[in-house]
Amino acid sequence: MDLTEEQINKIVNNYKLKREKEKKHYHEVLKNNENFKENNRIRTKKHYHDGYKELKKEKYKENKDYYKALSSYHYYKKSNRLDYFKEKNKDKYDILVEKGVIVEDQ
Repeated sequence: MDLTEEQINKIVNNYKLKREKEKKHYHEVLKNNENFKENNRIRTKKHYHDGYKELKKEKYKENKDYYKALSSYHYYKKSNRLDYFKEKNKDKYDILVEKGVIVEDQ
């Protein structure tokens, strides 16, 4: 399905107009509606308590070493001692290389 430049511009402009209308509707109507606020709070509390906390805990546990390595990396980068980080924390360095945070020179 090939679209002309004119058709693409029309689609993009229609999308922008739609988003502007939705944003205006939220800020002028929904945001001030007490019923909307209450329903939104109930929905978010339900989302948070129905497993979201556990999902975040599991994700952190699975990636704990990565987060610790990343934190150490930023500390040493901030103090301009990345060579020391590489020597002292070879296992953390390897994790970051594996995840693609650090690109080794070939």
